[in-house]
Amino acid sequence: MHHSDNPQVNRRQWLGASGAGLASLVLPLDAFAQQGGRRVLVIAATQDIPNFDPHIATGYSASFLLRNVYDALVRVEGSPPKPVPELAQSWTVSGDGKTYTFKLNPAARFHNGKPLTADDVVYSFKRALRLNKGNAWMIQGVVGQDSVTAVDAGTVRFNLLKPFAAFMHVLPWIWVVSKADVEANLGSDDGQTYLRTQTAASGGFKVRRAEAGNLYELDRVDGWQKGGGNLTGVIWRIVRETASQRLLIQRGEVHIAVDLTSEDMDALKDKPGVVRIIEPEYRTFSIKMNTRHGPMADLDLRKAVSYAVNYKGILDAAGYADLMVGPLPNGILGHNPQLAVYRTDMAKAKEHLAKSKSPNGGIKLTMAYVSGLEQQRRFGLVLLDSLKQLNIQLDIKPMLWPDMVAACAKPETFPDFFPVYQTANYGDPDNVAFAAYHSSRNGNWQNAVYANPEVDVLIERGRAESDSAKRVAIYRDMQQKVVADAPDIFGVLEKRKLALRDNVKGFQFAPVASNAIECFGLSLT
Repeated sequence: MHHSDNPQVNRRQWLGASGAGLASLVLPLDAFAQQGGRRVLVIAATQDIPNFDPHIATGYSASFLLRNVYDALVRVEGSPPKPVPELAQSWTVSGDGKTYTFKLNPAARFHNGKPLTADDVVYSFKRALRLNKGNAWMIQGVVGQDSVTAVDAGTVRFNLLKPFAAFMHVLPWIWVVSKADVEANLGSDDGQTYLRTQTAASGGFKVRRAEAGNLYELDRVDGWQKGGGNLTGVIWRIVRETASQRLLIQRGEVHIAVDLTSEDMDALKDKPGVVRIIEPEYRTFSIKMNTRHGPMADLDLRKAVSYAVNYKGILDAAGYADLMVGPLPNGILGHNPQLAVYRTDMAKAKEHLAKSKSPNGGIKLTMAYVSGLEQQRRFGLVLLDSLKQLNIQLDIKPMLWPDMVAACAKPETFPDFFPVYQTANYGDPDNVAFAAYHSSRNGNWQNAVYANPEVDVLIERGRAESDSAKRVAIYRDMQQKVVADAPDIFGVLEKRKLALRDNVKGFQFAPVASNAIECFGLSLT
């Protein structure tokens, strides 16, 4: 999910403005995707891509684009995910865990043909830290402005401010831009306007066209990376309704669908030509509450709601899933399966309601959700029924994702309830803890409003500690403090559900950002 504050790129209809432009998309897929010897993979997704800046944009749709268009020092593959070479051919780590030295692949080239050097890597990390948006939180406080140096054109050295257990696992999310291209288009905002709609990249694909609300097409680049699959291009096609995604995959009009519900997966069972993937990953679903503004700023009201929620209803609506036990996903380092959390208890709900500023209910609250995401709408209906028992009304409002992101900018525009899926980009508790509960994230969709200085301190200690046993103790403390604040309705851990056509070859499931499909190694037969 991503940062957005402006309309996206070139909105022209690519077959004229008559509205007939989309007609070609309903051709049988093979006719559309393989005309003239081209092999174009079509992915159906609910979510638009409002920003191409690799140091600003986040979330699965933007991550899809960035993973395929840009390169990082390393990428991850496998389950459990392991860092493997990308721009860096090899690396060494000092005994104290603070100095990392990377040897770059001398073949690496940007799309403009210029060599990618250590200067570009240094520039990219400094820009990410300077802007302090997007994925910069992953390295903030660990990598300083003076931490990254070019030893020579082919060698980059990091002297970390402190050891960081997950350092190699965050590197795939800090992408490298062409220093020359960005500096030539700096403007007054450090190149943000330029990189919002243009790219300065070296990856296996480049953007061919971008039509907000419709589709994004990538073309294969005959670039520095050898091998890979046989795709000549990829289309990220916006299909807002998950039921429509299911029909398109069933009919063979798209190759991959990434937002399917459990019912969709059941309906696709044994359908000819369809491969279903249902896999666990560190993916939480919670409903964030506005802890800073409006009625939900009242802790007793948040506790009343937390006890009133029909958790079985949420689990039933989720299908392939488990209930969350607190803020961290089950099975991740430091998660406490015995943590005391809120479960449905109307007596306790009414007790806290009586202590709140709305002791008899009688208020109307608002929940936003991603338009077309049927699963979130259903969770909203469970919440609506639960709140009725407290004499509280709920307005469930569909919104486009860029508008939801914009609403996170300040407490006054943030809705009372805001549903969030968070998929770990790396398999470490820091990923969920920092993104979802550290106050430096305020204003971002992962944590728009929640702030507790004691929780901040624990999160910072957890990420800087290299001793696993000490980390476990720190995260246990943090989980208790977060639950006591009741900033979220802790919902479910859903299994990842993807559907592919059986002519897609080379797909390997990895349990990090698995809906931001990496396409370089894929083929169509």
